[in-house]
Amino acid sequence: MTEASAESGYAGRTECAEVRTPWRTFLRTETGSAAVLLAAVIAALTWANISLSGYETFWRNTLSVRIGSYGLSMDLRGWINSGLMTIFFFVVGLEARREFDMGELRERRRVALPLVAGISGMALPVVIYLAVNAGHASVHGWGAAMSTDTAFALGMLALLGRRLPGGLRAFILSVAVVDDFVALAVIAVAYSEDVDMAALLSAIGLLAVIVVVRATGLRKGPVYAVLAVGVWIALFESGVDPVVTGLVVGLLTFAYPASRSDLERASGLFRRFREQPTPELERSARIGLASAISPNERLQRMYHPWSSYVIVPLFALANAGIRITPHELSQAFTSPITLGILFGFVVGKPVAILTASYLATRLSGGKLRPPVGWGATAAGGTIAGAGFTVSLLIATLAFHGDQLEEAKIGTLSALICAFLVAWAVTAVIGLLPRQRRNRALLGTSEQIVDLAVPVDPERDKVRGPMDAPVTVVEYGDFECPYCGRAESVIRDLLADFGDVRYVWRHLPLTDVHPQAQLAAEAAEAAAEQGAFWEMHDVLLDHQEALRPQDLHRYAEDLGLDVERFRKHLRRHQGAARVGEDVDSADLSAVSGTPTFFINGRRHRGAYDIGHLSAAVRAARQRAALAPGD
Repeated sequence: MTEASAESGYAGRTECAEVRTPWRTFLRTETGSAAVLLAAVIAALTWANISLSGYETFWRNTLSVRIGSYGLSMDLRGWINSGLMTIFFFVVGLEARREFDMGELRERRRVALPLVAGISGMALPVVIYLAVNAGHASVHGWGAAMSTDTAFALGMLALLGRRLPGGLRAFILSVAVVDDFVALAVIAVAYSEDVDMAALLSAIGLLAVIVVVRATGLRKGPVYAVLAVGVWIALFESGVDPVVTGLVVGLLTFAYPASRSDLERASGLFRRFREQPTPELERSARIGLASAISPNERLQRMYHPWSSYVIVPLFALANAGIRITPHELSQAFTSPITLGILFGFVVGKPVAILTASYLATRLSGGKLRPPVGWGATAAGGTIAGAGFTVSLLIATLAFHGDQLEEAKIGTLSALICAFLVAWAVTAVIGLLPRQRRNRALLGTSEQIVDLAVPVDPERDKVRGPMDAPVTVVEYGDFECPYCGRAESVIRDLLADFGDVRYVWRHLPLTDVHPQAQLAAEAAEAAAEQGAFWEMHDVLLDHQEALRPQDLHRYAEDLGLDVERFRKHLRRHQGAARVGEDVDSADLSAVSGTPTFFINGRRHRGAYDIGHLSAAVRAARQRAALAPGD
């Protein structure tokens, strides 16, 4: 880990900050935004019940934007629903693309299950809605009963906390993205009138231009922004709701881990600026640092807080306001619109997702299965019944007047019921005996292995029992201060868990730590005399003194054959062995230190004792459930 970036990368019993990864940051933001979104819903309900006419009058105010002779005009609600919500769907598309490129879905066969579950989880609620509304004029509002709300679903997962495994989040997110994509297609096809084909073809053409520009490798944000705005305007003029622009552009934005070569180039640019702080070198360093991070992650970091804390709560404030009185409620709960939406979400979603997942598992011979156990899948299905954003969006297009109020009551009721049912399901799972509970939550699905080169006890340096069910691999740098701080955590971890084996692999970051390579070779020289771990501990305890004379002194203090040690070090006989570890790090997309893998799975959380212990416990539980155990 470079010293410039690592200040926010260490989380232990020190004063440094917690490790922040895109996935952890995303979930943390969703957790906080769920509370803000709920507050916005309550505010909208309060406002509407104080003065429904004032509420509606405010959101019907017209706002026009004109450039020369061309202008766009919508009411405030329209600007939020069709304008700002484009950014919300853009962020959803970015996160889905990140999962596709770097997360659970990078193994392409895993895309099939969320796709099947997502489509099934939309089809059955629609069938239920159509059955309840058969023979009524409200049948055309079927689209309001099908789409999961990403923000509320992830917020519910956060509130349920440790009751559910972390793998469920990626599954539910993937299902929700399928929902959103299909729902936006439904909006474009079923709820758009008087489509202007010329404008629609222009929008498609501009999307094709974005694809071509992306293929050239151009990374100029303003170019993509102008093209995306052009797509939005063309769709608006075509009569198709333009919010689909955000999701499509987000899905087209690549995500990839920072490569070591890019980080080394960024370090070189920063050093040049440090030596000569001119505006030109400042710009070069800034561009170099930015280019080391994928556009997907930079854009997500930029827009996600705005989407979660401003745009979606504004949408709720503009759309969730309904008058709630005993008369309205009694009328709504005898309305086929309310009942169709309520039963579609609360019954249709979980039944469809669980059934589709089960059938996919059976028909594929187990090759396609949820990443979690069936109990967690059932809980996830109930959470997917949290419809809000897209449901209200379609409701505003399909209904007016009393029917719109009934649709809103159905959506809000489904939201409440989905959380209560999910809580009940997790409570029942919690009552199961420990082994059955673990199986219900974790399942026995095959996990993605991130570690490209498996641990080889004949080659790797191993601490702990060789037959341990949990293996922790660390890629480290003896001069990296964060590796030094993590070392005390590792010692506590090994003391707390007697069934963990620990492996150290070298990754000297020579661009920022000039003594790291020689220190790694010194550890290998000590290994030749059976003292690798003794030298390992000494080097991490004396990171500020790693010059050749210091290394020789440590060898003498450890009682090694110093002349043999000197010769090994002088001839760089350990360089090839260190190079093997560096090559394996590159294959595993490791670019900084310390980086941990637990049973072959990259640990993306903090590396304090609490987070590492939780990850080890989860790995141990999963290992105990592995087939054949």
